[in-house]
Amino acid sequence: MIYGTRSNGNNHGLVLTKPLVVEKMLDLAGYSATIDLSKLRITEPSAGDGAFAISILNRLHASSIKFGFNFQEALSNITLYELDPAMVDMLSERIDEALKQISAIRPESMIRCEDYLLCASTPSDIVIGNPPYVRHENIPEGKKAVYRKLFRTFTHRSDLYIAFFEKGLKQLKPNGKLSFITSNRWLKNQYGKNLRDLISSNYRLDEVIDLEGTNPFEEEVLAYPAITTITKAYSGEMPGYYQINDLARLENFTTNNKPSRTLNIRASNWFSTANNGEKHEGNLDTLLNQGFKIGIGVATGSDRVFIRKDFTELIEKELLLPILLSKDLRGDKLEWGGNYILNPFGANGGLIDLEKFPKAKAYLLSNQDILNKRHVTQKNHKNWYKTIDKIQRDLTFRDKIILPDMSGNTSIFIDKGEFYPHHNLYYITGKNKKQLTLLAALLMSDFVKDQLLEFGNKMNGGYARWQSQNLKKLQVPIIDSIPSDTAFKLTNAYLNHNITEINRLITPSHISEYKITLGQASLFEPEQNYESTSIMRIP
Repeated sequence: MIYGTRSNGNNHGLVLTKPLVVEKMLDLAGYSATIDLSKLRITEPSAGDGAFAISILNRLHASSIKFGFNFQEALSNITLYELDPAMVDMLSERIDEALKQISAIRPESMIRCEDYLLCASTPSDIVIGNPPYVRHENIPEGKKAVYRKLFRTFTHRSDLYIAFFEKGLKQLKPNGKLSFITSNRWLKNQYGKNLRDLISSNYRLDEVIDLEGTNPFEEEVLAYPAITTITKAYSGEMPGYYQINDLARLENFTTNNKPSRTLNIRASNWFSTANNGEKHEGNLDTLLNQGFKIGIGVATGSDRVFIRKDFTELIEKELLLPILLSKDLRGDKLEWGGNYILNPFGANGGLIDLEKFPKAKAYLLSNQDILNKRHVTQKNHKNWYKTIDKIQRDLTFRDKIILPDMSGNTSIFIDKGEFYPHHNLYYITGKNKKQLTLLAALLMSDFVKDQLLEFGNKMNGGYARWQSQNLKKLQVPIIDSIPSDTAFKLTNAYLNHNITEINRLITPSHISEYKITLGQASLFEPEQNYESTSIMRIP
């Protein structure tokens, strides 16, 4: 167990690849039995139990028969890295059994039980595999510090596979190929920017095959998989981006297929077609430019200490705020789960004096050992009972749109000043209630969904993710210039959850008609009693 265990009991980083995917990746990388493989050096950075290794051996053996070279000698061109000793034992047994069938012996140098990212590596013609899936928070702090020094692409909150990309690309010989199956998040997210820059400046991105909606692994995982093939040869051509929704279609895939689109590798965001914050000629603008504010809820560093349902019996009431969790927004309903957060900050923004709150003091002291293990405490032991993020108490009582990061909801919820948001919830504040309602309607439209899918990642089921970086890029109709009759219809459609009507009203052709002079039209007809309408309130 190198990076801990996942919720399903398996190790972080260990997700095995289906044979169909392995075979196609080897094809794309050019490791085919139809050519002479005797001199090609091939490296797998994270070999696992041998999904790629066995196929590599089979292809090399078939090539040796076709071209008449010494198979035993050619085995020295295969290098397999695996960090987990238990997996190395399984890998060794599997390879030895396979070689035994053809009277060959595994070279001692073939399997290396070490961290690929930290070892010295021999230049390779092909680097291929399924790098570990390890989120930033699951990587030990000591290793993160080392990786940051070694790999300039490993920044922000990078997944571990980002460093594998950089190491693999550096290992390639001229005209060598890298083929990885990883999450596709690096193609769109901020933490992938340095990797995108590295590839576009020094390599040729051959193609990206997006497999969202399929399961290319031997177990069900929440991932956004894509196969990426890269050659160490600069090219200014725009690569193809292919979307495959049925894994069976992958077997017949060739680069002669028409791509779903091309990627603009000269741009910072290869997918972006929006104009990054500048007012659009079609009467669109960003949320920030329109006066809205985007934020993310509180991260505590220890939810089990700071968030509980029974706090009203344990802590002074003035320190408690009702907190909304992502699980409270499911099935297109907002139903508060009854949790409170202990707010350790006073009205002046500083930490409270525990001597003035004996109940909170006793409770926090009883959990001090847990709180002291947090990184935020180790940076400043004096503030051992603070949450990672400062809690702004007034936010609780403000009207705000609430957006779960990952959700299958079609509704957009408005909290009318009742809850504080948890860290996996984004929120939008600003303007007045009428304009927030109108914005909520816009956010439910396909017009917005299509932009989010362009900027970010799609969940299984086709749902877009709400993330601050993508919300800031959105171009939506300038709310203050929407004609009053359209605003009235949009608001009613939102309140009645009529997405069909919202989509009818929010189309490029309709938006182009929204250019009116501010002050000549009210957002709502005077006779509409907005205050009497219920906006997704808790039952």
